Amino acid sequence: MEPDGYFQPHLCRTSRRGRATRSVDDRCHASESAPDGGQPAQKGALPRCIGRTKGGLNSKLHAVCDDRGRPRVMLLTEGQMSDYKGAALMFEAMPAAPVLLADRGYDADWFRQALAARGTAACIPSRKGRKAPIPHDAVLYRRRHRIENMFGRLKDWRRIHTRYDRCPHAFMSAIALAAAVIFWINQ
Repeated sequence: MEPDGYFQPHLCRTSRRGRATRSVDDRCHASESAPDGGQPAQKGALPRCIGRTKGGLNSKLHAVCDDRGRPRVMLLTEGQMSDYKGAALMFEAMPAAPVLLADRGYDADWFRQALAARGTAACIPSRKGRKAPIPHDAVLYRRRHRIENMFGRLKDWRRIHTRYDRCPHAFMSAIALAAAVIFWINQ
């Protein structure tokens, strides 16, 4: 052990005032730096789909599943984007279905009207702040656990639940690969 106040000379240098300071780059290997070299994002670069939430920086995956819980359409957005805005982006890609099960985040009048115009019944509980609650089929709504199970199985892949990829294209590719292996190849 080294005595208190003793610094190895190759790890520290002395400033003008005589204080010992650490060197600017004290990494053992040059390859251990950040992939972008610590530079801020370039103007006009693609967004990373990472947004501020109560829990910190996060991304949100919106998904449409079939009746067996297999993903059909997926969309990656910033964490602060509301669910019904994500539904607006995915609406044209949604396959035709007799019933759509969704949680309260997707409760919007325009979304219900668009589903009705398409011939799809909406089984969406009303938001707590809605003045006139819209009833839903509670027995049918219990089948929504398949969607939650789908997200849980995707998050079994460490690369997805920790989001190693900074680029949204690489992250979405990892999600698509995991979904293909879990739900389409292994069945």
